Amino acid sequence: MDSSLNAARRARELRRVAEERLDVLVVGLGATGAGAALDAAARGLRVAAIDAHDLAFGTSRWSSKLIHGGLRYLAKGQVGVAHESAVERGILLRRTAPHLVRAHPYALPLTPAVSRKQAALVMSGYRLGDALRAAARTPRRLLPGPSRLDAARAHTLVPVAPAGSLRGALLSWDGRLLDDARLVVAIARTAAARGARVLTRCRALRLTHSGGGTTVAVRDELTGEEFELRARTVINATGVWAGTLDPRVRLRPSRGTHLVLRPGTLPGLIAGVHLPLPGETNRFALVLPQHDGRVYVGLTDEPVDGPVPDVPEAPEEDVTALLEVLNGVLGTRVAREAVAGAYAGLRPLLAADGAGDDAADGRTADLSRRHAVLSEGGLVTVVGGKLTTYRRMAEDAVDRAVTCGNLRAGRSSTRRIPLVGAQPLAADGVPARLTERYGGEAAAVHELVRAHPEEVGLGITVGELLWSVRHEGALDASDLLDRRTRIGLVKEDRERALPATRDVLARIPHL
Repeated sequence: MDSSLNAARRARELRRVAEERLDVLVVGLGATGAGAALDAAARGLRVAAIDAHDLAFGTSRWSSKLIHGGLRYLAKGQVGVAHESAVERGILLRRTAPHLVRAHPYALPLTPAVSRKQAALVMSGYRLGDALRAAARTPRRLLPGPSRLDAARAHTLVPVAPAGSLRGALLSWDGRLLDDARLVVAIARTAAARGARVLTRCRALRLTHSGGGTTVAVRDELTGEEFELRARTVINATGVWAGTLDPRVRLRPSRGTHLVLRPGTLPGLIAGVHLPLPGETNRFALVLPQHDGRVYVGLTDEPVDGPVPDVPEAPEEDVTALLEVLNGVLGTRVAREAVAGAYAGLRPLLAADGAGDDAADGRTADLSRRHAVLSEGGLVTVVGGKLTTYRRMAEDAVDRAVTCGNLRAGRSSTRRIPLVGAQPLAADGVPARLTERYGGEAAAVHELVRAHPEEVGLGITVGELLWSVRHEGALDASDLLDRRTRIGLVKEDRERALPATRDVLARIPHL
């Protein structure tokens, strides 16, 4: 079936879905919601998935771009969570998204801030992580093992490390995404190819349960029109907004902030860098070089109180804290002016046991990243977890929906379903930049790029924007700049690209 998402398909399916009786309605089109739509559709169920905004509008696009094996959870004794992460990482690397997820090296510079005892503990953890890799049956050719580097080799990988006091580095490998939002788009398009009706700009207003299922009042945010969808079961995959549909859910959101450093700020970085957090044994900040010369620095873990905003902002205190960690380790000082932008995401963490109380010391860093599936009547809510384990979270949610709705469906098959773009690239002459972003579809995108090569920003062309409008469900400039591409991460880049992007949208019917 066709995996293309666009305005014309949305209009057709919006008319049809209100006339159907669905088996499953998924609310929320982040990674988990899109994954649930794919899982349900692959089982042969009649499924629609809606979101009040866009694909990957919420937490899924604000990650560290890591697909990790759960080493941190292993250090905290959460063996099950760590193993689940390693298994899901292997599935993404080997089968479902090898075009989007690849191994990447990470170095922990052995500076005076890292004692020999701590270095020995960290290396022991890396070896345990490699044992998890083996247990998850991820071949070493896809994910190499850890090693210790001498000072010369460490300085080659991390030339900004303080050379005079550098004893070497510990090298580990983990999975990495070029773009987390693109993963969500690929999941949603794969779901659409399996028959799921994927509808953005559709807001769930209220749920009414009856013996025969659930009726969901929905508003088309583009037209203001309200209509009703009927489903045997509803999966609430709205992340930090889960409580708006399911008042039983008690979340303790945690804010994770990242900095975007200007090109040239930390020149020559080859590996990602782990930075030890002062006073912490098993927590590190991350420095992650990007293909365009920028560098991402994260990640805070701060509790958030009060109403949940649609788009969280990175406060100045988070920026200051991350710069202090960075400058406390590296041999070069990074000034505030080097920060081109910052972004923040909210993790939908379950509150600790005890009527929704925080962790014992009030730190969200101590709350478990294990996901949970809650159900009552025809409503199934999935919360917690992390990007790496989205597929397992979706599988568990659909399993519960099948049980609650007494639906006839087989077991999940998504661990064997390649996402759109995962097929091998057969064409020659396609730029590596396109292959890295589009995988097996890169040749088709390249045809559009050759016809419309005008650059919009950061090397992104009019042809790529056209592809996103025609095939990836982009409806407006924000979809294009903030999610299909990541031009919008830096305000000045977004402002420069906005006029050309609007011009592309205005010319769409004529191109």
